[in-house]
Amino acid sequence: MAAIQKRSRADWQELDKEHHLHPFTDHKSLHKKRSRIITRAEGVYIYDADDNKILDGMSGLWCVNAGYGRQELVDAATEQMKELPYYNNFFQCANPPSIELAAMLQKISPPQFNRVFFAGSGSESNDTILRMVRTYWDLMGQPDRHTIISRQNAYHGSTVAAASLGGMKPMHKQSGLPIPGIEHVDQPYWFGSDQSLSPHEFGLAAARAIETRIKEVGPEKVAAFIGEPIQGAGGVIVPPESYWPEVQRICDEYGILLISDEVICGFGRLGEWFGADYFGTRPDFMTFAKGVTSGYLPLGGVFVSDRVADVLIEKGGEFFHGYTYSGHPVACAVAIANVKIFQDENLIERIKTDIGPYLQEKWRALGEHPLVGDTRMVGLMGAFELVNSKEPLERFDEDQQAGVVFRDLLMQEGVCMRAVGDTIICAPPFVLSYAEADELIEKAWVALDKSQKALLN
Repeated sequence: MAAIQKRSRADWQELDKEHHLHPFTDHKSLHKKRSRIITRAEGVYIYDADDNKILDGMSGLWCVNAGYGRQELVDAATEQMKELPYYNNFFQCANPPSIELAAMLQKISPPQFNRVFFAGSGSESNDTILRMVRTYWDLMGQPDRHTIISRQNAYHGSTVAAASLGGMKPMHKQSGLPIPGIEHVDQPYWFGSDQSLSPHEFGLAAARAIETRIKEVGPEKVAAFIGEPIQGAGGVIVPPESYWPEVQRICDEYGILLISDEVICGFGRLGEWFGADYFGTRPDFMTFAKGVTSGYLPLGGVFVSDRVADVLIEKGGEFFHGYTYSGHPVACAVAIANVKIFQDENLIERIKTDIGPYLQEKWRALGEHPLVGDTRMVGLMGAFELVNSKEPLERFDEDQQAGVVFRDLLMQEGVCMRAVGDTIICAPPFVLSYAEADELIEKAWVALDKSQKALLN
């Protein structure tokens, strides 16, 4: 017997309105509009309750890297559920899938990582890192080193600690955040600056803002710096090439820990296994989630460098931290199968040498449209900026909601992308074909033309 009843779209919408609170949603507004009910998916497409076919230009929420309908992942979950659906990793116990996955992840990660702590999400993972960082410095005899530096407009999750680490002002205003001990500096967003500096100069200046804050707080009080290799939810902010080498220099010079939040950039999105590989950094922690299972089941975790892990193991005693679903056997089994798909089908290399360059070239061409002021894409992670005028550069008034206008018109054409203000972001599944890439770009052009008429007339 099927667990889910068959209902009409209207029935699903009514039940949703009456009983379901959505994440990051104005519920009063949604109740007037009603939810789009997504019922099935295959490859790079999702389908709604009216059987509209929509190219998913966001891989769900940056996570369905291997694409929808992967029977290998279904089979992995099914077989593990038959064998051991759940047991915890407390009580000095472990399960084969979590052990196997930890060993597999060690092989694909940078050489300083030999140990993994499992969680259920990126938010939980960044909470874990905050506690590990502060515990590490306590054990090192430097208990004053508890301050973590992050960036404005960064996103590191929605739990109290993770939202504090992030720099999303609307989140902070609603919740009395950030918690003490979190500092924020400007993001490396050259297009969003006054552009008085060259990208190279701007990248150095943005990195050196971290150094300035370290000196203001006191080097003896700063524990770590956290950053996404490319800021995702903030609008796919690709830092200038000068930025990350300078950040690494600063962390090395002041002896602070470097945290690379790889929840979006990790597991191949940039054409390398991790963003740290792409930018050449040497982080002490890497947060992961999303792409590790291609979103088929929730799983997150933390890569912990030998520098930190050795201290926690040798000096720390019991680490009073963990989750019911840390190392969930079914989620770990799916992750193992997912990583094997990446390897067997050379999906990450394909992003680097094949579909990535193909889509990037077409994405750059969107910059010829009068409404597009800037384009950027690394691997299969891109954005473009909607502008009212290119010369002189002029953004749309906030109340025009240009990004929302484009997003909704694009959805009418059958493509899903995300609007972050007037920045349009895109991150399609790794299995995207040339024909599907062409479809994505062609429909983006149509939506841009329609947006131009709607916004400028």
